[in-house]
Amino acid sequence: MSSPFSYRGGQLFAEDVAVASLAEQYGTPLFVYSRSHIRNQFRALAAALSDLKPLICYAVKVNSNAAVMATLAAEGAGADVVSAGELLRARRAGIPANRISFAGVGKTEAEIEVALKEDILLFTVESEPELDRISSCATRLGRTGRIAIRVNPDVDPKTHKYISTGKKENKFGVDIQRALQIYERAAQLPGLEIAGLHMHIGSQILDAQPYAEAAEKVARVCSELKARYPTFRMLDIGGGIGIQYRPDQAPLLPTTFASAVAPILKPLGVQILMEPGRVIVGNAGVLVTRVQYVKRGPSKQFLIVDAAMNDLIRPPLYQAHHEIGAVRETSKTVFGDVVGPICESGDFFALDRDLPAAQQGDLLVVHSAGAYAYTMASNYNSRPRAAEVMVEGARHELVRERETFDDLVRGEHIPHW
Repeated sequence: MSSPFSYRGGQLFAEDVAVASLAEQYGTPLFVYSRSHIRNQFRALAAALSDLKPLICYAVKVNSNAAVMATLAAEGAGADVVSAGELLRARRAGIPANRISFAGVGKTEAEIEVALKEDILLFTVESEPELDRISSCATRLGRTGRIAIRVNPDVDPKTHKYISTGKKENKFGVDIQRALQIYERAAQLPGLEIAGLHMHIGSQILDAQPYAEAAEKVARVCSELKARYPTFRMLDIGGGIGIQYRPDQAPLLPTTFASAVAPILKPLGVQILMEPGRVIVGNAGVLVTRVQYVKRGPSKQFLIVDAAMNDLIRPPLYQAHHEIGAVRETSKTVFGDVVGPICESGDFFALDRDLPAAQQGDLLVVHSAGAYAYTMASNYNSRPRAAEVMVEGARHELVRERETFDDLVRGEHIPHW
């Protein structure tokens, strides 16, 4: 899928809007999202998997902006949520409760009760104590909790260790044999309906083979559960499809993914759910930032910008690579770092790289900032969080206001004593 960000007449455009004009109107740091790219990515994934007719439950943790979710709701997307806050965000954005699955290892009673009252499609269950809690809450409320046990297929997704979730040493899920025992327990508990099986092996995966391997493992279990429990009708295969962060990196295309898993899953005769996020929104967004200072060191230059690790923490947290571009096109480069103003050596976007030659006041963009960016932002160093803008063609609109100082201190109180 082509990028929605391209140069015209020496200036970077987001779809048909000059990025410099957005920075001028809305200020920096600024997240800019392409609505057309989000929609096109969703449609490409749905088309590739059309034989399976999956329910595509967008992973809200990736980017929870209401405009992003409303765009996907209009396409028929569901939502994969991991908190009551995400659940209520999804509902507010127009995603029906019967398209929402609730994952996560630490669901509280209050969160479970919210989900039961909303009558969501499915709880992904990570442990026996969680199963007991859902049963207790459902019985007390006179509701039914539809459940799917999350199995751990013990497959190496060949990704960063922090975002690998399907190996036996990870905190997520249970091994397949134990899962069968938990289903037996679930069948005896009140207020529960055995609805499906769930797996998720990790994030930013660029090879379809781990998916195929995991699908083969759970397919056998799925067939056994379908024969054993009449209400069993769904298989959630998780998400994690990777995107291109580097020019020399090949993304995992939806068609490649589909070719690997569809032949395994279609014969099962169950409803397929999946939980993509990054592949839909990752390259739909950039972070626009302005150079504050150019500091010349003995061996390299430091481009000090007004965005920081509180806006986008992936580079220091995951050692993640994000391409850095100039809003005003240039072929000139300098060797150095792009760093922010936070008082941490880990406050950087790029280290020891050839960068666009920029001067004080110039605008830079951090690419691939549509996923795990604003949702992981903080107020560290008492920095207000950035604004967010969505573009579609020549239209643009502020979809989240920039935080103010009043926002920073709202809810704080000095004890009267």
